[in-house]
Amino acid sequence: MATTINKQRALNLLLASDLAESEERGEPLPVLEQFIFALCRENATPEQARAAFENLRTKFFDWNEVRVSSVKELEEAMAGLSDTERRAQRLVSFLQEVFETTFSFDLESVAKKGLKQAGKALTRYGAASDYVASWVVQRTLGGHAVPLDAASLRCVRRLGLLDAATEDLEAARASLEHSVPKAKGAAFTDALANLAERYCWEDDPQCGGCPLASECAVGQEATGETAGSRMARTKPR
Repeated sequence: MATTINKQRALNLLLASDLAESEERGEPLPVLEQFIFALCRENATPEQARAAFENLRTKFFDWNEVRVSSVKELEEAMAGLSDTERRAQRLVSFLQEVFETTFSFDLESVAKKGLKQAGKALTRYGAASDYVASWVVQRTLGGHAVPLDAASLRCVRRLGLLDAATEDLEAARASLEHSVPKAKGAAFTDALANLAERYCWEDDPQCGGCPLASECAVGQEATGETAGSRMARTKPR
């Protein structure tokens, strides 16, 4: 089990690396658009998500046209993402639910509820997931939330930032939110995404070039280095 010191060292190294480059955050998207972006972003790379989201915004007249379009049309617009059929179905379901509730495509009223109530309101949508709700809270509502998808969980477990025994997603997120400063939340999320995309693949991880290999059990095994061997090195005179 990783010690608190080891976790903090791995976290500091991750946030100090070029992996923590911004995902072009700039001005936050409105709540509804951020929710849709999160549907694209979950279990996808930043580049894949941006491409799919821009296709949805440019290939359709407005969100109502997206709502009434066929799943097949939306799948084509979201090409490059995994499981496009399910994503398209979730998108249509979400837009339909919003329209039936508000008779518009504006969810800015959610932002006025306060963070706790806003988070709950987001999770009530059938298309929502813990990742989607956390992403919107972090990126648009200004709250402290760490969205976790499969790739992010793989990275934090390998780095020892999350105990292997922590299986519950909400508990995992709470643990990381306790360790990661709020001001670094978005950078942390971006860093995990870049780490997963460039090095920390599920199969055949590219540990040799990974700047976090020395803090990762998988990386240490791949490079033949262990924490003990690092400590045993003779210091240069």
